Amino acid sequence: MDTNDRTPKISVVVPIYNAENTLCRCLDSIIRQTFTDFELILVNDGSTDHSASICQQYAEEHAFISIVEKANGGVSSARNAGMDRAKGEFITFVDADDEVTPDY
Repeated sequence: MDTNDRTPKISVVVPIYNAENTLCRCLDSIIRQTFTDFELILVNDGSTDHSASICQQYAEEHAFISIVEKANGGVSSARNAGMDRAKGEFITFVDADDEVTPDY
């Protein structure tokens, strides 16, 4: 389903800065949610490692994932950029080094 054509219940925003070592674990835990009416917004905050390519790979595999690319401005700036893109009725944040349980 194309996220541009629907309004998800929840927008999950993940601010990312040089998180290549933890990012896959984080994203996999979000993707495995039992609740599925959500969009996942990855905000690459000027990473200089392989975080951007990891984001791109996940976005290509999952239509509910979108990417925001921005110059480094810190976690608050990244969260705000994600909120600007969010379409969900509710917004939540997960840091790139977090792992959430399936019923998060």
